[in-house]
Amino acid sequence: MIPDDHPKNIDVLAVAPHPDDLEITCGATLAKLVTQGKSVAMLDITSGEPTPRGSYETRLKEAEAARVALGVPYRYNLNIPNRVLMDCPENRFTLATAFRKLRPSVIIVMAGRTPAASPDHHQGHLLVEASRFYSQLTKWDDRFAGTSPYRVPHLVYAPVPFDAEQRIWHGSFTVDVSDVYEKKIESIRCYSSQFDEMRFKKLEHYLRAQNASVGGRCGYLYGELFALPTPIGTNDFLRTVQGGDSTAAPVQLPGRDHLPLG
Repeated sequence: MIPDDHPKNIDVLAVAPHPDDLEITCGATLAKLVTQGKSVAMLDITSGEPTPRGSYETRLKEAEAARVALGVPYRYNLNIPNRVLMDCPENRFTLATAFRKLRPSVIIVMAGRTPAASPDHHQGHLLVEASRFYSQLTKWDDRFAGTSPYRVPHLVYAPVPFDAEQRIWHGSFTVDVSDVYEKKIESIRCYSSQFDEMRFKKLEHYLRAQNASVGGRCGYLYGELFALPTPIGTNDFLRTVQGGDSTAAPVQLPGRDHLPLG
């Protein structure tokens, strides 16, 4: 749960159903945000237990080790039951209360369907969207532990790299994580109960290939993909096209900064 001495008005809150989900989908970006001086927190909806591997105590220790590896200062767990996670009113109240307490500027949510893996992933996606709406509701404070309504300004999706669907997002962008990518790998390695050596090698190979492919299109060694529920807007055409500190578009010089693919 969220402790009483939690920080408020954090810059970015990243949310996913299980410990290790955020590391796999957007761990490098979280590490990069920290190096840029942003306030960042991770929020696991469940403990991830029971599973065929590990234990509740083991997963907590692994999640903490992964947080340290990424350099993220805060990590919380709502302890909603694993395996039966659903987008339902009771869970919306719990998650929206966390949003009201932390009051983030941006929420990152792991997004996508994984039919060969836990259905919690898709339910978590839906739950975050609904809880963001619930967080702003008035005349219902008794359902949110007496907290004040709060409208989360921005929602960003961290697409599952093995989503069952091919999605067309209204807006998408890639973050250059080349300088912090090894922190992502180190954080995933912390989950030894979930990834033995052989399983970890397969996952590392897949993620490096996927992040290299995503980043390579922008001229980066490694990149992490993000998407938005709305188009990317701008009032500065050239800055957006040419690249800048506040734009989602990188500077691309054909034949030099990216592969000749477009």
